[in-house]
Amino acid sequence: MKTNAAKICVPVCVPLASELSPAIARAAEVADIIELRLDGLLAAELDSIKGILGSLINKADAPIILTMRSGEQGGRGSLSLAQRSQFWSSIGSTAENCLRDFELDLVQDYNRRQDKRVDWSKIICSYHDFAGVPSNLEQIYESMATTEARTLKIAVQADDATDCLPVFHLLERAQREGREMIVIAMGPAGIMTRILGPSRGSYLTYGSLDDESATAPGQLTARELREVYRIDQINRATGVFGIMGSPVGHSLSPHIHNAAFAAGGLNAVYLPFEVRDAVSFMRRMAHPRSRELDWNLRGLSVTAPHKSTVISCLDWIDPAAKEIGAVNTIVAQDNELHGHNTDAPGFIRPLHNAFGALKGARCAIIGAGGGARAALWALGNEGADIALLVRAPDKARPVANEFGVDCRQLTGARLNQFEIVINATPLGTRGKHAEQTPATVQQLSGVRLAYDLVYDPTETRFLREARAAGCETLSGLEMLIAQAVEQFRLWTGQDPSAEVMRAAARAALG
Repeated sequence: MKTNAAKICVPVCVPLASELSPAIARAAEVADIIELRLDGLLAAELDSIKGILGSLINKADAPIILTMRSGEQGGRGSLSLAQRSQFWSSIGSTAENCLRDFELDLVQDYNRRQDKRVDWSKIICSYHDFAGVPSNLEQIYESMATTEARTLKIAVQADDATDCLPVFHLLERAQREGREMIVIAMGPAGIMTRILGPSRGSYLTYGSLDDESATAPGQLTARELREVYRIDQINRATGVFGIMGSPVGHSLSPHIHNAAFAAGGLNAVYLPFEVRDAVSFMRRMAHPRSRELDWNLRGLSVTAPHKSTVISCLDWIDPAAKEIGAVNTIVAQDNELHGHNTDAPGFIRPLHNAFGALKGARCAIIGAGGGARAALWALGNEGADIALLVRAPDKARPVANEFGVDCRQLTGARLNQFEIVINATPLGTRGKHAEQTPATVQQLSGVRLAYDLVYDPTETRFLREARAAGCETLSGLEMLIAQAVEQFRLWTGQDPSAEVMRAAARAALG
């Protein structure tokens, strides 16, 4: 149910005029507004579009924005200012029943020429910067605000979550000054502006028809905006949660937690936060006493490479997380930030279910990062017999010494002396590491259970090698769900449905 004024604009960008009509029909199924990116048409198609444009606009089942973007401003073509001006003049009254997106240089050109033919009540004045957030962002806004354009649009590239702060501040200024505004931070680090923008006054947000038709970096699909993030129900009171790390685009956590929030009827949303500088993000956006944004941020998941870095930014740390030396869950509580580690209980619960009692069990952990630390602590508490296996023992020995376990060379090692072998490295993760494995079928022969903490894909090469060696196998998806359940309890005080979380994860994985 739509409970706010969020409008999703779906861009249509195709090379042939004949493809526009079916593309508009598909977009209308999920869009509140449709943007026709005419700069996506081949140059030879521009003349033919003029004869059908009026019909396309009149037949569309949603309001239309016409856009002819220059190459410098992210357009697919390379039309000069004069060519764009001539194009808009040539379609004349055809565009009367829709909004038109004029870039700032074109608006300024019309103003210089004092062209009286422009209906400014139907103009979006836009500016894009694909290099970053310009230092003179406020001045750019002020220059745009002097025009008669109905709506102002500014889109800038974000490289870190904190780059969204000037974007949100600009939107707040436009609200105070009564200017209709669209402000977006592009790229993965700017996703929060696309999701939260409408609830904070942005006239619209952009969502693609599918993953292949995105027209700007970081653009989510319209269905994701509605079905995963429930953008139609977000308001200023919505509790904001999210995962901070770099990268976080692959994370299933937004799918898992947003599904659980929806099933629990909670006014909450979970976002991905692409964070390079963890200390700056914690100070400027997360901590209740120093954050520079007025938002209801209530909790965070923390992933690589920040699980240890965030410790110095917290007011209180759970003793277990302190012993592990890593925090993966932060709760905003009583004007403070409290740190926890749900990786350890999330790791051990599926292992108990699959193996049984772990006291005395011979376990090998491959890797020495944050996941390995949680596994070392959890297995140590169970009384397991643990060894750390790595490719560079000298580098990992401090971790092994900290937890009082043996540190051995992985390369060429036979693992049949162990009952359980755990992959706590990123090898096997979807992407460049997908076909890599820390152990082969020959090494794993004789092992009872192989446990991979990688969850995407659920069937890694490590698990395939283990199965071929006759091992029982356990996917990292079960750890992901188990630790997410613990996070949800810490944040909300409620028990989520693990089945809802698991189904959401599997749907996201395809």
